[in-house]
Amino acid sequence: MCSLSQRLESLSEMYHLILVTLAVLLGSSHLATGGKVLVFPADGSHWVNMKVIVEELHSRGHEVTVLRALDSWYLKEDSPYYKSITINSSSFDRESYASFVNKTLHLSRNGASFWTSVSMAYEKTVQLFEIHKNQLQMIGEMFENTKLIQSLRDEKYDLMLTEPSICGGVFLGHRLGLPLVFNVRWTIQGEAHRAIAPSPLSYVPVRGSQLTDSMTFTQRVKNVLFYCFIYFQIWYVTDLNYKPFVHRYFGSDVHYMELFQAADIWLMRNDFTLEFPRPTMPNIIYMSGFQCKPSKPLSKELEDFVQSSGEHGVIVMTLGTLVGKLPEDITENIAAAFAQLPQKVIWRHTGKRPSTLGNNTLLLEWLPQNDLLGHPKTRVFVAHGGTNGIQEAVYHGVPLVGLPLVYDQHDNFFRMQVRGVAKVLNIGTVNKDNFLEALKEVLYEPSYREKMKTLSNLHRDQPMKPLDRAMFWIEFVMRHKGAPHLRTESYKMSTIQYHSIDVMAFLLAVISLILIVFISAVKFLCQKLSCRRKVKKE
Repeated sequence: MCSLSQRLESLSEMYHLILVTLAVLLGSSHLATGGKVLVFPADGSHWVNMKVIVEELHSRGHEVTVLRALDSWYLKEDSPYYKSITINSSSFDRESYASFVNKTLHLSRNGASFWTSVSMAYEKTVQLFEIHKNQLQMIGEMFENTKLIQSLRDEKYDLMLTEPSICGGVFLGHRLGLPLVFNVRWTIQGEAHRAIAPSPLSYVPVRGSQLTDSMTFTQRVKNVLFYCFIYFQIWYVTDLNYKPFVHRYFGSDVHYMELFQAADIWLMRNDFTLEFPRPTMPNIIYMSGFQCKPSKPLSKELEDFVQSSGEHGVIVMTLGTLVGKLPEDITENIAAAFAQLPQKVIWRHTGKRPSTLGNNTLLLEWLPQNDLLGHPKTRVFVAHGGTNGIQEAVYHGVPLVGLPLVYDQHDNFFRMQVRGVAKVLNIGTVNKDNFLEALKEVLYEPSYREKMKTLSNLHRDQPMKPLDRAMFWIEFVMRHKGAPHLRTESYKMSTIQYHSIDVMAFLLAVISLILIVFISAVKFLCQKLSCRRKVKKE
C-alpha cells in the first residue's frame, strides 16, 4: 500500500510538472509571436474606442506603445496595457471645444434659416482649420526631433495603428516606413469611404446633406451642391495646411492624401445596418460595434434606483464625454419634462442643479452607459448622437431621442430617424413641451422599440465578433508586413486618368478623325462621279 501510495504521489507530481511546463511553453510561445505596435490615437471620445483595441492587443501578447500629447485629455501616461511616449506639445484644448459647442448652440437658437446654416458651417470650418494647424505643428516638432525619430526607428515596430482624422500617425508611419492600419470613420478630408472607394453622387449622400440613397432630381442637385461646398472646405482647411508641410518633408511630387490612401487596412467603425449601401473596397474591414459588450451588474445604489421604477422602467440621458452641461434654460426645460413622466431618469449632468428637477430624476457626474443601456428596465436613451453611444443603443436594442450638437451627430441621428428608431430634436429650440412630446412618442409608440430590436438583431448577426475581425486583420498585417494586394493603386492616378477622361478624349478624337476621313472620302468619290457624268454628257 505504501509503495502504491508513493507511486501515485510521484505520478501526481510528474503530471503537475508536465502541466506547468506546458503552460510555460504555451505562454512563452504566445509572447514570442507577439508584435510591436505603435499607436498614434486621436484624443477625446475617439480614444474611448481606440483603447478597446489597445487593451485587446495587449491581451493577445502584443507590445503596445502609445504616443500622447503633454496635455492629453484622456490618454494616461501610465497604463498596464501600453507604454507611453509623451510628446512635449499641445493638442486641441477643451476650452476651444467648449467655446465651439457654445457658439453652435447659440446659432442654433436663431432657428433653421439659411444664414444660420452658413454661420454654423463657418464656425466649424474655422475650428477645423485650427485643429489641423495644431496637429501639423506637433508632428513638425516631432520630425525635427532627430533623437526621437531615431529612437522610434530603433524599436523596430511591426505596424502603426492610427486614426486618419488626424495626420500625426499617418505621416509618422510613412516617416518610419511602417505598414499602416486605420481605426477609421473620418479622414482629414471628411467621410473615409470617399478617400478610397467610388462614391457616385447619384446615390451616395454627402455627409451633412441629410439625404438617403434614394434621391429625387432635386435632392441630387442638393447633394452635388453639398459636394461642392465640401471641396471648398477641403481647399481651405486641408490644402492650405497640408500641401506645404508634405512638400517639405515628403517631396513636391507627393499629394498629402496619397499618404492616407496608401494605408494597408481600413478598420471601419460602421457597417450597413447603420449606413446606406454604397461601393466599398477589399481593404475596408467593417467592425461596427466592436466596443459594445454585454452589460455588467450595476452598483447596489444604482440597481435599487432602477428597480424602484417598477413597470415604467428608466430613461438614460448623457451627451457624451465632453458635454456635461447645457445652458441653464435648456436644462430647466429638460428637467421639467422629465418630472412629468412616471419613469425614473438617470441623467449625466455636471452643471447647476435645475430648480424644476423632479423626484424621479437622479443626477450623476458619470454613469455606466453600456451597463445601463443593457439593463432590461431601460426604455429610452436620450443622447447627442456620438458613434459609440448610438452603436451601444443599437447593440442593446434601446430606442433613441436625439439632441445632436456638432460634427457628424446630426447625420448619425438622421440615419436612425430614417430607420424609425429615433426621434430627433433641434437642441437650440428644445422646450418642456416638445421634449416631453418626443419622450412620450418614443416611450409609448411600440414601433420604435420593435424596429430597434430588428436593427439590433441585424447588427449582432455576424459570423464573428467585430473586435475579433479587427484583431485578425491587424495581426494579418504584422504577419505579412502589410497588405498591398488588397490596396488599389488608383490613388496614384490623376482625376483625368481615374475617370478615363483622357481615354474618352482619345477615342473621341479617333472617332472624329475616322468620321472626317470617311466624309472626305465620300465627298471625293461624289466629286469624281459627278465629273465622269459631265464628261459622258459632253
